[in-house]
Amino acid sequence: MSDSNSFISHLIELRSRLLKAVLSILVIFVPLAFFAQDLYHLLATPLLNAMPDNSQMIATDVGAPFFAPFKLTLVLAFFLAIPFVLYQIWGFIAPGLYRNEKKLIAPLLLSSTLLFYAGIAFAYFVVFPVIFAFFAGIEISGVAFTTDISSYLAFVLKLFFAFGLAFEIPVAVILMCWAGITDAASLRAKRPYVIVGVFVVGMLLTPPDIISQSLLAVPMWILFEIGILIGALYSPKSDEEEKEEHQEVS
Repeated sequence: MSDSNSFISHLIELRSRLLKAVLSILVIFVPLAFFAQDLYHLLATPLLNAMPDNSQMIATDVGAPFFAPFKLTLVLAFFLAIPFVLYQIWGFIAPGLYRNEKKLIAPLLLSSTLLFYAGIAFAYFVVFPVIFAFFAGIEISGVAFTTDISSYLAFVLKLFFAFGLAFEIPVAVILMCWAGITDAASLRAKRPYVIVGVFVVGMLLTPPDIISQSLLAVPMWILFEIGILIGALYSPKSDEEEKEEHQEVS
C-alpha cells in the first residue's frame, strides 16, 4: 500500500472514530434532555442550601431558563461519554504502539477517566458546600445575595474542569517519568516548590480562605506524591542499572 493510500485510510478511520465519539455523546444527551431542569436543580443544590431563607436564583437573560439547563445536559453527556470517547482514541492509536507502550497507556486511560470523575465528585460534594457557604456569609449593605443561573453554571463548570484536571496529576507525573523527561528523584527534590505551587493554584481557584484553598491544594499534593511512587516504577533505567541487571541474569 502506498503512503498516500495509507494516509487516506488513516483519515477515514479517524473520521469514523470521531463520528462514533460524537454519536455516543448524542445518544446520552437525548434521554438526559428530558431531565434538564431536574439536573440543573441538582447542580444548584449546594448553592441553594447555602443561600439565605426565602431567596432564590435569578435569570437575567430571556433564554437562560432554557439554555442553561440545555448546556449543562450537553456537558454532562460529554462527561458520561468520556470512557467511550477514550476507547475510540485508544482504538486509533493502539495499532501504532509497541507492546510495552500498550501495557502503560491502557491503564492510564482508565485511571485518568476515574481520576477525572473523582475530581468532579470531590468538587461537588466537598468543595461546593464550603465555598458557597463562604460566599453566602459575606454581607454587603444594600446588596441582596442572588445568583444568575447562567453565571452560576459557568462558574461551576470551570471548577469541575479545574478539579478534574487537577486530579490528573498522577497520570501526568507517570507519563513524564516514563518518557524520561524527569524522574522520581528529581521530583522529590522539587517537592518544596510543588507544595508552594499547589497552594498558589488553590488560592487562584478558590475563595480567599485557608480552608477552601487547602481543599484543593492538599489533594493535589497527595496525588503528586502518589504519582512519584508509581512513576518511579516506570522511569527509564540508567545504563549502569541495565548492566547490573544483565550481569545478574548472566
